[in-house]
Amino acid sequence: MATVDVIKCCMDSIRQISDEIRDAIIYLDAGCTESFEYVGAFSLFLELGAHAICSLEKMSPLDKVVDWNLTSGPAKKIVVITSRLLSDAHRYILRCLSAFQTLCSCAIFTCISETGHSAYPESPLGPDAYREYESLLVQDYEELARKFLMNSSHTGESIVKESTPAEDEGWSQLTTSEEEPFNFSSVASAQNSYEDSVIDRTEDVRKKLKVSVHHFPLVLCPFSPRFFVLPSEGSVAEAYLSAEHDNSISFGLPPISTGTTADGEDVPPGATLTAQFLYHLAAKMDLKFEIFSLGDVSKTVGKLLTDMSSLYDVGRRKRSAGLLLIDRTLDLLTPCCHGDSLVDQMFSSLPHRERMASLSQSKSSQSQVKLGPAYLQRSPLTVQIPLNNFLREDTSSSYNFQLVESVEAFLRGWNSRDSTSQMVELVNFSTKLSGEMSSQDFQSDLCGSFVSTENFHGTPYLEAILERRTKDGAVLIKKWLQESLRRENISLNAKIRPGYASKSDLQTMVKALAKSQSLLAKNKGIIQLAAAALSALDESHSAKWDAFSSAEKILNVNAGDTSQSLAAQISDLINKSALVSSQGNNKMDAQPGLLTLQDALLLTVVGYILAGENFPSSGTVGPFSWQEEHFMKEAIVDAIVENPTVAKLKFLKGLTQDLEANFNRKSEEKKENLSNTESIDFDDDDWGSWGDEDSGKDKRKEQVYDDMQLKLELRDRVDNLFKFFHKLSSLKKNVSFREWSQALSKFNDDPYSNKGLLYKVLSRVLDKHEVPGLEYHSSTVGRLFKSGFGRFGLGQAKPSLADHDVILVFVVGGINGVEVREAQEALSESNRPEVELILGGTTFLTPKDMFELLLGDYCCV
Repeated sequence: MATVDVIKCCMDSIRQISDEIRDAIIYLDAGCTESFEYVGAFSLFLELGAHAICSLEKMSPLDKVVDWNLTSGPAKKIVVITSRLLSDAHRYILRCLSAFQTLCSCAIFTCISETGHSAYPESPLGPDAYREYESLLVQDYEELARKFLMNSSHTGESIVKESTPAEDEGWSQLTTSEEEPFNFSSVASAQNSYEDSVIDRTEDVRKKLKVSVHHFPLVLCPFSPRFFVLPSEGSVAEAYLSAEHDNSISFGLPPISTGTTADGEDVPPGATLTAQFLYHLAAKMDLKFEIFSLGDVSKTVGKLLTDMSSLYDVGRRKRSAGLLLIDRTLDLLTPCCHGDSLVDQMFSSLPHRERMASLSQSKSSQSQVKLGPAYLQRSPLTVQIPLNNFLREDTSSSYNFQLVESVEAFLRGWNSRDSTSQMVELVNFSTKLSGEMSSQDFQSDLCGSFVSTENFHGTPYLEAILERRTKDGAVLIKKWLQESLRRENISLNAKIRPGYASKSDLQTMVKALAKSQSLLAKNKGIIQLAAAALSALDESHSAKWDAFSSAEKILNVNAGDTSQSLAAQISDLINKSALVSSQGNNKMDAQPGLLTLQDALLLTVVGYILAGENFPSSGTVGPFSWQEEHFMKEAIVDAIVENPTVAKLKFLKGLTQDLEANFNRKSEEKKENLSNTESIDFDDDDWGSWGDEDSGKDKRKEQVYDDMQLKLELRDRVDNLFKFFHKLSSLKKNVSFREWSQALSKFNDDPYSNKGLLYKVLSRVLDKHEVPGLEYHSSTVGRLFKSGFGRFGLGQAKPSLADHDVILVFVVGGINGVEVREAQEALSESNRPEVELILGGTTFLTPKDMFELLLGDYCCV
């Protein structure tokens, strides 16, 4: 039986639409670009005959002249693939249609099903969403063409851009930028013919333009054939998972589990879209899920999935598989901590691509849904691996110089409309290139990215390092580099030490392997991976990661002692961060490994979660006594007052400016007092100012009063923050977690080797032990056998997740690299090699992402 491969399923889905791709310009939105970059699908699009692959959000009229396959004639087909709702992608699709006057066919593929469109509260489309959108798009296109024709006939300018708002769409967007001069004589000669063509297109656009909308469900980011997450800028990942109520901790995370499931309008859009995605994923992989869930939102997703499967899958023979849904909120500790994972360190250290300025974000900023934000802005998954350190040569190469000159002159030429000014600019630019800096600037912009299909002799790079710890992963990368050098017959002058992979060793081997263009192209996969590892192992990042890891271990040890010792350790971390912040202008700021106030607050979150697990009944409200908590509150208040610019957090909104003004005023007063004490010299005029003491005292009283008011307001904000901490500490107080504390006691013996929830659940599942709180979602037929025919002895035994050879685990809210490694460890320890384990999650989480979710704009403080 064929093994399950997520990457292969994605590639097959693209091949299934090859007829639409052939001879078309492909437009991908940010989410699809992210997905197909990980899949490595761009070459497949060109192989299937695509003219070009372009960005939907950054669409340009010049896209129609680009042809990678050297086909003749203007493009008459475009294919738009979007990971968003059709209503969100509409303005960009309309702009694409407006740019191509010879267009005959527009095929639109969206990963959101018609049911998903009708169920989403922000979508105006109904159950027949695709057909509705086809007619609406053609209507808007006709209206746009008609409006443009009327405006151009009144003004006599057919292409000149007027000063329109940024959100205006269509024909007016296709003109030159406002800063560029425009040649009116060339417009006048083409005026009549252009207007006639627009009139013809407006009259029979329905006959000439064929618009079709299709479902393309497999838009995901596979890190390996058996591990994937959803695109960060897709509608599924951006939909909120929790409404704003007492049990919510973040709009981007499921609420605290209480044993109840949402129904009807209370179901968050994220749960609905996740269920739709998983259903169609199973259909594409030809699997039939037996569904199990842990957590309230996961139960809701499981119920939706069960209803869909019962409705559509009757009588269809598919391979049986187990689906385990887990709420991220059941284990917040693992993604908050800085674990032993090279992939996690890579994603935390590398810069990420900036988010596209999409329409969905503007909606989210303008209006808030009463239950939560319309869209979440998750961190992009596309990292930018710096390659300039390895590609810059010590001596200037004439080949590289000619390459830089040609490419930059070509790009520069596209930005100029006037041929005369273009020639002058290119001449000036070529003289500018005579220096060495231009080549270096060009190379500094070269960045790599992760592609899951890159492999070494059939072993995918990302898959291999996902299953290893940091040091083991670095050693494996070193081994791959050595074998690549041996295969290329490249000898190194430097001596490479066996075993441990040092930064200098990796850097020497990467530079040797990238010394020429042909070697770089041939070994780009391992070069990019090694460059990412070097960024993670750099002291500027690794020192802080290690400091976090050490602090988390200390908190873990103190949590096994007493609440007093844990509270004292948290206060100490906050006080140290305040000291670092107050001396930020000194040399201490340059020292790696120092923790800021934001870092201390994230560690406070970790401390409160640990306290909730170990001291559930220490305080009346929270896990600590009033006195212990008072010291922590005062430490945070003092830290914020000392440097208010350090912590721009949601719970301080509306107060940050006052805190900064107060801090600046006190700084100025200190400077004035220092200058006065340094030069004390009495003049005759000074004696006359003695009578102004009363007015000075009044001013000081007002300042003291303002300071007291500000500090009282700050204390109120900090009190609200600690109420949120109390909520985090109560995560494991419900019934299922009390059962877990007994069932999983064997994993809690060693505080230094604590495993995450995913490892613990899989270990029990694969050992065929009962998992407390695990709910099985029976189908309609199964419920009929259980309730109806069961009385006649025809009932079915409750299925077990361990009975399946294929198990998909999906974490609603996100997953991190440590959990992927621990899940593979649980599988290898179970001695069940026949089990195919697939892991997935809403997004890929780093500790920084958890800080944004729990203490940033999307927290429920």
